[in-house]
Amino acid sequence: MQLKPGVVEEYRRRHDELWPDLAEALGNAGIFDYSIFLDEDTLSLFAVLKVRDGAPIAELPGQPVMKRWWDYMADLMEVDPDGEPNTRPKEWALPRLFHFAGKGA
Repeated sequence: MQLKPGVVEEYRRRHDELWPDLAEALGNAGIFDYSIFLDEDTLSLFAVLKVRDGAPIAELPGQPVMKRWWDYMADLMEVDPDGEPNTRPKEWALPRLFHFAGKGA
């Protein structure tokens, strides 16, 4: 995802005040760990989320609270015509070069 210039602190503030109904929707979609990282040089955002096996995460974009959140965030980031944050297509995904999963992972 891509932030617009000069909005990093507002982006952080809005996420620090995450709506309870959005947090509930994320949890109901099976997300149990979610982090967003910022490349300060390019204002690119990189999200990493962990999802329970078999979770209904594909339903999340259709949730009204998700659409309201996208509308709320649209002035801070590049978005698609439907308001969803503009993300790179999967064919642009970063290749994994290393992964370690310890016991119990």
